Amino acid sequence: MRAIKTITHFFIFGALVVLGMWGCKSPSRVSKSSEPQKLNVIYILADDLGYGDLGCYGQEYILTPNIDRLAAKGVKFNYHYSGSTVCAPSRSALLTGLHTGHTPIRGNKEYFPEGQEPMPDTVLTTAKLFKSKGYVTGAFGKWGLGFIGTTGDATNQGFDEFFGYNCQREAHRYYPDHLWHNQQKVDLPGNDLTTTETYAQDVIHEKALDFIDAKKDSAFYLFLPYVGPHAEILAPEDSILDYYREVFRDNPGEPYVAKEGGDYGPDMIIGRYCSQPEPRAHFAAMVTRIDQYVGEVMAKLEEHGLTENTLVIFTSDNGPHQEGGADPDFFNSSGDLRGYKRDLYEGGVRVPFVAHLPGKVPAGIESNTLSAFWDMNATYADMLGITLDAPTDGISIWPSMTGKPQKNTHDVLYWEFHERGGRQALRKGDFKLVKLQVKNPKKTRLELYNVVEDPFEKNDLSEEMPAKREELHTLLLAQHKTNQTFPFYPEEGKDNSKPYYVD
Repeated sequence: MRAIKTITHFFIFGALVVLGMWGCKSPSRVSKSSEPQKLNVIYILADDLGYGDLGCYGQEYILTPNIDRLAAKGVKFNYHYSGSTVCAPSRSALLTGLHTGHTPIRGNKEYFPEGQEPMPDTVLTTAKLFKSKGYVTGAFGKWGLGFIGTTGDATNQGFDEFFGYNCQREAHRYYPDHLWHNQQKVDLPGNDLTTTETYAQDVIHEKALDFIDAKKDSAFYLFLPYVGPHAEILAPEDSILDYYREVFRDNPGEPYVAKEGGDYGPDMIIGRYCSQPEPRAHFAAMVTRIDQYVGEVMAKLEEHGLTENTLVIFTSDNGPHQEGGADPDFFNSSGDLRGYKRDLYEGGVRVPFVAHLPGKVPAGIESNTLSAFWDMNATYADMLGITLDAPTDGISIWPSMTGKPQKNTHDVLYWEFHERGGRQALRKGDFKLVKLQVKNPKKTRLELYNVVEDPFEKNDLSEEMPAKREELHTLLLAQHKTNQTFPFYPEEGKDNSKPYYVD
């Protein structure tokens, strides 16, 4: 039987009871200046959270009351798309305002012993945009866009402060032996890859709350790329996990047995996942834990009287994963959409997106505006009243977020994915073209869907509508600009990337 999703059930978690208070009215913040206050922005990015993993998007097993409250008090987007279908390129599209045919980082290219391909310091990132308007900026969570000291270092991309995992591979572990604070390596107490004492994501979250405390009298942009519910499937021992153990007592899911080096111990290998005998309870607890973090962020804003002056956005970097014992079919994590992480079908790239700003973002509305990660820089520029002085594939969705007519709309949306033979997709209006096996011309095929009439992409129209197929294919080809670091088409040269690791 499915869990009954009620606030009463949620308050079974004693540690979370206080979070129900963040929606209460608090005293308004008193400005020290006669000038209008700048809006703060907190952008919360979950990792591998599917379109259907939240209560406000139809989830029936997992409790997410704080995020659901954001949606109820703000705007919920029904057609928001991630930058890519895996981590690094999705974040690159988000921070640069350029889709994966143009953004500098287009895959999860690894470096050893730690880090990924560095973002060049010549692009205008979201953090640099806010810095240009006098904001203080912070990023707390998973980075994956360049090792410490490279051009891709978060502090070289406009962030005043970074705390968290620099490397995506390291972020496969919730009990790593270290994190990074700017250029300083921070050892975690009790974690030596054999023992597990400090849950890293909790530490990162506490540092984010400290940032709000420290910057409450400044205009700030806070980027919170949390790690959960990315595999490994592992939640701390607490009341949240106890609750889900009871929910799934008779249906714990198929136990996951780790590959060699997956379990914590002397032979542990970073980048793999630990065994998990209770995958459903742990996965659900991980999602609710993210929801708890959201509630604590909102409570912190209330504490400082910042709620009505802070735009809070919640979304995810791509569709749901299938690693480490995850079971997206059981949880309906894709929300009935086709596909998962690494697919360019709707389930791989359509993600939840809610925005909350009392007084400016109307409460309880839904938007069907087509939007994507690469819209955020244009949206922020519009919000700040400045002209975006950099190339962008985005449009401002500030009108849709604030309940006004969306006059500027996308002509096309585009994605490319460099693994699994190479994949591309383009959406124009009601239609979406998916191109598979791009790197092997003998196996390349095109699929065409009307995603309005057929949102689950079951009916391939490529043979019925050859003119529409070719129209979209021509548009698709025009979206890709050659990037020598991430060659894509066969004629662009050998793919010289380091081995790809499961993101």
